[in-house]
Amino acid sequence: MSHLGAYLKGLPIVDQTESRLVSEKDLLLSLNKHSCPSSTMGKKSRVKTQKSSSGASAVVSSKEIMNLISELLQKCSSSGPSAGKEWEEYIQIRGLVDKIRKKQKGMSIVFEGSREHYFPDLMSWVQENGASSDGFTVANFGTEGYGLRATRDIKAEELFLWIPRKMLMTVESAQNSALASLYSQDRILQAMGNVTLALHLLCERANPASFWLPYIRSLPQEYDTPLYYQQDEVQLLLGTQAVQDILSQYKNTARQYAYFYKLVQTHPAASKLPLKDSFTFDDYRWAVSSVMTRQNQIPTEDGSRVTLALIPLWDMCNHTNGLITTGYNLEDDRCECVALQDYKENEQIYIFYGTRSNAEFVIHNGFFFQDNAHDRVKIKLGVSKSERLYAMKAEVLARAGIPASCVFALHYNEPPISAQLLAFLRVFCMTEEELKEYLLGEHAINKIFTLGNSEFPVSWENEIKLWTFLETRAALLLKTYKTTVEEDRSMLEKPDLSLHSHVAIQLRLAEKQILEKAWATGLAKRLNFQKKLEEETPLPRCEESDIALLENTNADAKLPIILRKLEEVEEGQGIQAEEHSQLHNGGKVKYGIDMEANGEPTHDEIQEKVNEDVHSSLDSFGNSNQKDQREVEDTSAR
Repeated sequence: MSHLGAYLKGLPIVDQTESRLVSEKDLLLSLNKHSCPSSTMGKKSRVKTQKSSSGASAVVSSKEIMNLISELLQKCSSSGPSAGKEWEEYIQIRGLVDKIRKKQKGMSIVFEGSREHYFPDLMSWVQENGASSDGFTVANFGTEGYGLRATRDIKAEELFLWIPRKMLMTVESAQNSALASLYSQDRILQAMGNVTLALHLLCERANPASFWLPYIRSLPQEYDTPLYYQQDEVQLLLGTQAVQDILSQYKNTARQYAYFYKLVQTHPAASKLPLKDSFTFDDYRWAVSSVMTRQNQIPTEDGSRVTLALIPLWDMCNHTNGLITTGYNLEDDRCECVALQDYKENEQIYIFYGTRSNAEFVIHNGFFFQDNAHDRVKIKLGVSKSERLYAMKAEVLARAGIPASCVFALHYNEPPISAQLLAFLRVFCMTEEELKEYLLGEHAINKIFTLGNSEFPVSWENEIKLWTFLETRAALLLKTYKTTVEEDRSMLEKPDLSLHSHVAIQLRLAEKQILEKAWATGLAKRLNFQKKLEEETPLPRCEESDIALLENTNADAKLPIILRKLEEVEEGQGIQAEEHSQLHNGGKVKYGIDMEANGEPTHDEIQEKVNEDVHSSLDSFGNSNQKDQREVEDTSAR
């Protein structure tokens, strides 16, 4: 099964589906539609009560909390702040959340004892319900946290772990739970499977008789996602590409919580939910982080589409570089995982989460992966519509399957730019005569196939221009950061640095190192092609036989650009097309398990929304440098 496609372990719980299917106006109207006097917040078993300094129970007015909730919902549902005001909005939202959390202190449901105390119950539950439990155990791996440790030698590609469907917490199981009545009547739950899964998890946690209790008790009590960062820790990320997504994540979570708090307190279908008397922001933050770091896509029971799921035990595996080795076996109706490599007894068993950048790991998984072969930073480029040659450039790009405006990536590995970005820059820097050659010249169609191939330059002058552009662009982006690489490295050596601060600075440093590498590559390439021009080196020419060769090679840089899917356009859109496919192996239909989706990627309307937003939402380098960033984009357009 090592060849199976996958859906990355852990994905963002965001409002992409909400913004498309349920407008803010609809959201507020739906609240007003079924609003009624809220019930008094009560105390349940296993629920802590807030104590005053004298030891007496503190009385927290439900009306007082509801007023704060309404204010929070209004603040989070207002139109987005103007450029440069995002941090100010974040502080205001966080201030309201902190007031609510203070009022709710001691009201969350908690389990006695440590997480480790419940691992034996988890393993017994797994064995009783038909999942694999031989060959590994749960162990503590220090800075990596808990993971799976081999208790015997395991061979590469050996099937060692499987979990049947009945043990999975899914959107489908939520529709057959206490949440069913509310789900059937609330459009936001119907549109946002990840939110449904979070509330499903909270309802089951509050149910002492829940089938999933052994699994839920084994989950972390807190996470390291940015939702748990202190304000000064988030501030360390100002100026980075990640900060905009982090601020949006917090705002989305606060809005979702405020909306569902009101819904739980006022909607008749929620009157019997176990959340009725205890639904704190900390509860929702925990559930969101649990889902965000663990949710996966699996096929529905009839196999007609995909749904979101939490997969017990399998989600204990930590990440390393490699290939996807997990899939879903529809015939046996279970999630299956084969070993990524040979593992000796007592070694940690890893899986590959997918090709995520460190920004995505930090935001959605809560960790920084030091040796991330797939790390990258985003760069938005576009041909200005006011440019005289815009129509010609847009046509050449269209023939190559590349938009005239697109979010690309600068990569950590070699080469730092993809074939798609190379093709774009070549067209971006073409003269009018060069454009005519690719539109009207002899073998014009064939030439399109070579745009992303480094072996066949358009001209030496064109190569010099594009590498000069990349060199200049990377230098400009480096100047937008408030600290240098040396300052970041010095800060990382401080012994009293918090874990979250350490991760934030690591991420900030990683972005700069990728930009530095792109700058150095641009410089070296520019000098190389200047030398070729000065020496009048003959320009390599592509023959028709070369085209046939290009179509049959596996080397990324040699694939015809028009035949391949844009990885940069796909970034943030969800499952890539090749990972949607059903793989047949030995007569068994299997679905890869991956998780790089935002919300519910199977809906066409959500894909359309992502397509609409990709040019505007992914090009954020932080609030503190908005002016500098706009200047950089203007340079790009010119």
